[in-house]
Amino acid sequence: MAEAPQDTNAPELSVSELSGALKRTIEDRFGYVRVRGEVSGWRGPHSSGHCYFSLKDASARIDAVIWKGSYGRMRTKPEEGLEVIATGKLTTFPGKSSYQIVVESIEPAGVGALMALLEERRRKLAAEGLFDAARKQLIPFLPEVIGVVTSPTGAVIRDILHRISDRFPRRVLVWPVRVQGETCGAEVARAIAGFNALPEGGKIPRPSVIIVARGGGSLEDLWGFNDEAVVRAAAGSDIPLVAAVGHETDWTLIDHAADLRAPTPTGAAEMCVPVRSELLAQIADLSRRHHGALYRLLERRRSDLRSLARALPSGDDVIATPRQRLDRAGERLGARLAAAMGERQLRLGRSANLLARHSPQAEFARMGERFAGLSGRFDRVRPTLAPARRQPLEALGKRLDAALRSQLALHGQTLRARRERLTMVDARLRSAMQASHRRRAERLGSLAQLFGSLSYKSVLARGFALVRDSAGEPLRQAAGVACGMAITIEFADGHLAAVTGESGAVAPAPSKTKPAPRSPRGGSGGGGSQGSLF
Repeated sequence: MAEAPQDTNAPELSVSELSGALKRTIEDRFGYVRVRGEVSGWRGPHSSGHCYFSLKDASARIDAVIWKGSYGRMRTKPEEGLEVIATGKLTTFPGKSSYQIVVESIEPAGVGALMALLEERRRKLAAEGLFDAARKQLIPFLPEVIGVVTSPTGAVIRDILHRISDRFPRRVLVWPVRVQGETCGAEVARAIAGFNALPEGGKIPRPSVIIVARGGGSLEDLWGFNDEAVVRAAAGSDIPLVAAVGHETDWTLIDHAADLRAPTPTGAAEMCVPVRSELLAQIADLSRRHHGALYRLLERRRSDLRSLARALPSGDDVIATPRQRLDRAGERLGARLAAAMGERQLRLGRSANLLARHSPQAEFARMGERFAGLSGRFDRVRPTLAPARRQPLEALGKRLDAALRSQLALHGQTLRARRERLTMVDARLRSAMQASHRRRAERLGSLAQLFGSLSYKSVLARGFALVRDSAGEPLRQAAGVACGMAITIEFADGHLAAVTGESGAVAPAPSKTKPAPRSPRGGSGGGGSQGSLF
């Protein structure tokens, strides 16, 4: 099909050229703009660090992007549904044929938006339990070291130091931070975490309490203390934390997460340390009261002791009855001792008679009499007992001798049979070895004959010769022989060195040549090869 004729002379543009022209036109026409809208499609930073979202109002929507470097410098971070004023450059994205705004700064659209964001963040953190009263710690009565997180150049730190010095001088560690601006929240969170990371007994002492302080200001000025990182750091602090941000009417999220809220930085110093003079006066008053109470107690105890002493009986009255019982016991003791001694003597006599009957001497005497009786009986029966015992023993001896003789005869027969069997096996082994030697000798002779018949020496003996080059390698073809080449000719009876001529003639060499190398198996040639035969 023929192409339609062109009715215009407009130049042709590629897609890239057209997209570039649109990009330059929009950037030159608008440049930097401020756009008010609601954040939509916010998913946080991409894996590359860049942020992609949209700004929308009731009837329109525009894509937005925040590069990684700009996002890190932003004081107010975008959140889903937050109404903001975005400042940036309008441009296009050729890959999607769309336009977008490259945002460089964001600010909330008025105080109402900030308050809405603050309330939303407060509800979120409260739902996580960060503001629960059960997790709050008690402030130490008299801390050894006080950590202060504030600006080192403001009036707040001077008020705190002055107030602590007036009430009760303590050691103060100051962690300098910015209390206003984009990096305020991150620096305060790092300062709280840094105080908690100090080890016990380290070179830098670990604070017993932390004061986060700042003077008064507007909601925007105090916004860094509403940062989520600051609230989480305050809630997770192992060291008790006192929040003293702004004046008494100023409330931030760190006030809810702190263990104690002070109305002002000076009030925080007063809450952390008592008044030393008041403590001394209180201790002196308690000491006086203690001494008075102790004196009154001693007087009361002394009066009670005197009353009890008057009520007690005399010493003679107390021991009169025990003394009378002792006298009566002494009178009865003599008669009782005499009766006990008589009873013990009677029991001792009975025991002596019993021991006398069972003494060793009496036992030996009885045993001797019994032994003498048994010896007499043995002497009487011994003449008749010995022959009766001797006859069974002689019979047993004869039976044992016969059994031994039969066992020796049986073992002799077994030994002779085994000796005969060993002789027979030895003869068979010798004959088998001789037959094996004969077979191996015959096989060796046949192999030697076969080797001799296959060796190239036998071919040389029939009148042939073996030609080798100067390296001892056999020459198998005439094409491999060059003019003037030194060769060695091997005959059956020796070797001859020669040099080839121009027409292939062979002339004896003028000098004596070395014999060709011999084969490891007794022949000549390279590696046992028979070489070429001529």
